[in-house]
Amino acid sequence: MSRRTLAVVAAVYFVEGFPFGVFRDVWPVYFRTHGVSLEAIGWMSGLALAWSLKFLWSPLLDLGDKRRWIGGCLVAMALALLALATLDPHALGVPIWAVLAAFCLASATQDVAIDAYTIALVPRGEEGPANAARITAYRIGLIAAGGGLLLLPERAGWRLTFAAAAVLCAALAVGVRACPRVDPPRAARPSLRQAFAGWRLRGGAAGVLAFVLLYRLGDSSMAPMVKPFWVDRGMSLAEIGSVSTGLGALATVAGAWAGGAWVARRGIGRSLLPVGVLALASNLGYAAVAQWPASGRPGLYTASLCESFCAGLAAAAFMAFLMRICEREHAAVQYACLSALYALPGTAAGMLSGHAVAAFGYAATFAATGLLALPALALVPRARRWADA
Repeated sequence: MSRRTLAVVAAVYFVEGFPFGVFRDVWPVYFRTHGVSLEAIGWMSGLALAWSLKFLWSPLLDLGDKRRWIGGCLVAMALALLALATLDPHALGVPIWAVLAAFCLASATQDVAIDAYTIALVPRGEEGPANAARITAYRIGLIAAGGGLLLLPERAGWRLTFAAAAVLCAALAVGVRACPRVDPPRAARPSLRQAFAGWRLRGGAAGVLAFVLLYRLGDSSMAPMVKPFWVDRGMSLAEIGSVSTGLGALATVAGAWAGGAWVARRGIGRSLLPVGVLALASNLGYAAVAQWPASGRPGLYTASLCESFCAGLAAAAFMAFLMRICEREHAAVQYACLSALYALPGTAAGMLSGHAVAAFGYAATFAATGLLALPALALVPRARRWADA
């Protein structure tokens, strides 16, 4: 794969990572530091339904230039962030929910366009290196949001922080026009029914879809409570931004490159089980730290970095698997459906995560999330048949 192609992949996945970093890393800290309850923050994670339902409008994105879709969504997110800066976070009413939902809808739509664009751009057989590059850039986008933005409020206040994020989104909307145009084969332009006709003929689709549904459930169900856990442990915004998000993202990048190299050497199918086991085990590290507060900052930092590294390993193998089983002419619809499928159970679990922590504590909740991926590991042999086909 050419360096130019890798650079383009990196650019668009930085664009994709930044708004999700705002959703995942900045908002939980923002609302928790303003006294919003864990239950409300858990329900707020339910706005990730936008990513779970994006397959419903994904056929629309097979029409027109993907770069226009990406740029338009970035402008919409910039406007949402400016609106959020004017609203009182203590009054968690309809206006705030509407602004947050609009931001998530635009971000999810942008993801459809970026994923389809990348699948059309990357040559078959080069998914491993491409996924290492995309995860690296995606995590840099997360660092810019969850790490960079969280360094601003103590100096400039939250309103200027959200204004700065809006300006960056607008600048990215302009910059994305420099990426080359890539279109899928004209034979595509699919409906949902047409997009999955080939899958129905391959056999074993139910087991593969169940694998996709469950493989990342442990990570996604724990995520909404990680930042509130740091806040409740008394960590400063600078610590959360620099360690949990900043160093954590770098650990994920290291894991992604290690996972990409592993996939390139061992193959996608043979990589899914070992990295899945490591990802599951890393959740238990957070549970141990929650159970034994005496572990202090060293324990918390170690658990965070281990979880992030293992998440990168798992993401590299899993994303390569999703790309491999998609047909290029139906990439927008198929990848959107697959990514929505694996996001759905995590979104549902995340919505209840605040109630779980309030009822059972952080340790028990984190331990439970570590066990949620076990059923997926039993489905790895079915997934391998599709990955190796």
